[in-house]
Amino acid sequence: MSDHRILVVANETCAGRALLDELRGRVGPGSEVLVVAPALNSRLRHIFADTDGAYAAAEERLAESIDALRAVGISARGAVGDSDPVQVIEDALFEFDASEIVISTHPPERSNWLEKRVVERASTRFQQPITHVVVDLVAERGAAPVR
Repeated sequence: MSDHRILVVANETCAGRALLDELRGRVGPGSEVLVVAPALNSRLRHIFADTDGAYAAAEERLAESIDALRAVGISARGAVGDSDPVQVIEDALFEFDASEIVISTHPPERSNWLEKRVVERASTRFQQPITHVVVDLVAERGAAPVR
């Protein structure tokens, strides 16, 4: 088992440049990275237990994230989790004894997670240090790819 284990919770921002840069600065030899993407679903689909689409979309985002991490030299594995990002963290910590948690969101004006106080709730619930990374995909669209 590695001494430094990073749990990353991200949705649409999984492959964002700011997140990749943050992780590059944190990962060292022997570090382990687990990326968890919540399977986000509409309330109506959730009520009717129609989770297949949400799970498939989360798997796709997760695969993009793992590919982006590998492209910048970071070895990582991934999992799809519950639709609640705080529950995703709790579930992941049962199997992955993280040294730290990185939560990636959209900017405040476009982030449902910030509106729902995900970072604050996680900070009070878990003992691991939490880093919040803001990924502005709109601003990144015209930017050069990560090398």
